[in-house]
Formats: sequence, C-alpha cells, structure tokens
Amino acid sequence: MGGEAMDWRQAPGLFVTGTDTGCGKTEISLGLMRYFQDQGLRVLGMKPVASGSEPRACGLRNQDALRLQAQGSLAQPYQRINPYAFEPPVAPHLAANRAGRPIELARIQASYHELAAAAERVIVEGVGGWRVPLGAGLDVAGLARALGLPVVLVVGLRLGSLNHALLSAEAILAAGCALAGWVANRVDPEMLLPEENLATLAAHLPAPCLGQVPWMPRPQPEAVAAALAAA
Repeated sequence: MGGEAMDWRQAPGLFVTGTDTGCGKTEISLGLMRYFQDQGLRVLGMKPVASGSEPRACGLRNQDALRLQAQGSLAQPYQRINPYAFEPPVAPHLAANRAGRPIELARIQASYHELAAAAERVIVEGVGGWRVPLGAGLDVAGLARALGLPVVLVVGLRLGSLNHALLSAEAILAAGCALAGWVANRVDPEMLLPEENLATLAAHLPAPCLGQVPWMPRPQPEAVAAALAAA
C-alpha cells in the first residue's frame, strides 16, 4: 500500500485504530458506518478482538461489538462481527492466554471476507493502540496489514495526544500500511489550547484530517457522521 494517503471514501473497508485505549475508536467507527450509510451504501462493522466481555447464555458478548453489530445495514451473526471475545478487561494476548484460545489470523480473515462479501463497506475497529500484541508474532499492526485495509487514526484530544499521534502515524507507515487520515476526537472537554493542538497535528501528521468531533457527553453515530461530512 506504499504508506501514501488515499481517498478514504472510495475504500471498500477501513481499519480504525487509535492513539490509545479510550480515545473513541468505537464512536468514530460507528460514525464512519453511519456516514457511508447516509451515502446509500450497505455497511457492516467488525471488532475482530475484544477484551472486557460479559458472559451471557449465548456466550461472551462485548458491548462495543454489539453496537457495531446493531449499526450494520444487514443482520450478521455475532461471532462473525467479533470472532474473539474475552471476559477480563486486559491486554488481548493475556486474555487469550488465560482462556487457552490463541488468536488466529486466518479465522479473523475468514470472518472479514464473509462480511466484505455482503457489504459495500466494512469498518474494522482495532483493539487498544496500534502496537498492541495479539499473540506470538501477531499484533494490531499485523492484523491491519493482513486485511489489506487503509488505516484511520483516531486521535483522542487530551494532554499527551501529540506524542501519541505522531508516534502512531510513524508506526502505521513503517508497517507498510496506508494512512487514509486521522480524526480529532475531543475526549477531554477541559483540555487547554485545543485549537493550537489541532493546528500542530495538522502541520505534522502525514495525512489529512477527516473530521473534528466535538466533545459529546453521549456521542451518537449521526452526530459523528455529520462531523465527518463537514470536513
């Protein structure tokens, strides 16, 4: 993919990663799904690996994955949306080791291809940040590269986000992935000098800003989609 920016609106899928945990990957993923749905496209979401899942009679269920499933244009089995769900809210490779269920790339790829065959766009949400380990020889970067998807970087605007964003963008390109762009997500309403921080990011990140999402106490996909459409 050459590490070059591309037109994210034309990609058959996007891989959403973030500067760290809690930066708003799920909210941006849902907003991207709604954005494409507003264009009249069939859209599905996917969260290949999820820690912090709730035991139910039907098996483990992760709240973020359930929201992606519900936002989808077509009904899909939960296991296809979220092939690997783990109960403890810990790093996925540790959860996988504890559960005795190693994360297998082939299974994730198979689920993705089934979703891609049914939809015109698939939004894949990563877990944690870009370099989070998933198991022996596999991390989030390797997963995105194996799926062949351009990457959207969610920058959670708060103290420390400049360093996290620049390092993440550098690592995305170093992994040989295309950085389609970044989304500024204001997760801290009390952050000082937000506009100056945005200007710094725009000057230093090697990809376009796809949208600026204001702080929202209860983010809704349609509001995030509107911010993306306005960019």
